Amino acid sequence: MNIDYRGKTVLVTGSSSGIGRAIAQAFAESNATVAVHYHSNENGGKETLNSLTGEGHIVVQGDISQPDEASRIVEEVVTGLDRMDILVNNAALIEQFNFDDLSYEEWVSVWDRTLGANLVGHTNVSFCAIQQMKKQGGGKIVNISSRGAFRGEPTAPAYGASKAGINSFGQSMAQALIKHNIFIYTLAPGYVETERVAPILEGPEGENIKNQSPFGRVAKPEEVARAAVLLASEGTDFMTGCIVDINGASYLRT
Repeated sequence: MNIDYRGKTVLVTGSSSGIGRAIAQAFAESNATVAVHYHSNENGGKETLNSLTGEGHIVVQGDISQPDEASRIVEEVVTGLDRMDILVNNAALIEQFNFDDLSYEEWVSVWDRTLGANLVGHTNVSFCAIQQMKKQGGGKIVNISSRGAFRGEPTAPAYGASKAGINSFGQSMAQALIKHNIFIYTLAPGYVETERVAPILEGPEGENIKNQSPFGRVAKPEEVARAAVLLASEGTDFMTGCIVDINGASYLRT
């Protein structure tokens, strides 16, 4: 199957590094025109932009957790690229802590930041992108979730809850948007070998984490990226609402 996104545009949130960068690169390699988004990592955003094959790509900055910023980001992409065919909701943060060590103020703050970046921000970006997709007659949205939505995250409960929320959001909107020819898919990776995860994999728990999978390793960003490109391609409409695990059988759902 030859996947060719020539003439299509894609916005990848949080694509200044890691999984987001790999997804942006994979879409560009499939001839899409890509909007690279970053929040605070300007150098990373520019590095991703410069790494993309093809021409016409752009970079946009903004804090998606802020409603006005979320709408502005989409507006800039549509203005710069004329279309919004695919949205990949990838931007996320994770804050780990020992519950017993947290004050109430710290607890509230962690939840505000995490839900804002990982859930509410993506719902707002999606709402704005959907308005453009409806005008065009359709579109695709790929949400990047996590196996943590299913297995629990005792040192990062806000992260796990935010990912469970994005799962539910994708399923609900998949049903609501079929009539508009807009289809939504969710990817749920386990650990992925990114810059952020590298210190964990190199630490005392690294081998145990890798051995959770029969492969004896964690996913590579490129593996998640290929799955995102596949889901957003032609012929996957009937998969709308799906949640696809990509964790090397390290966590199996029934």
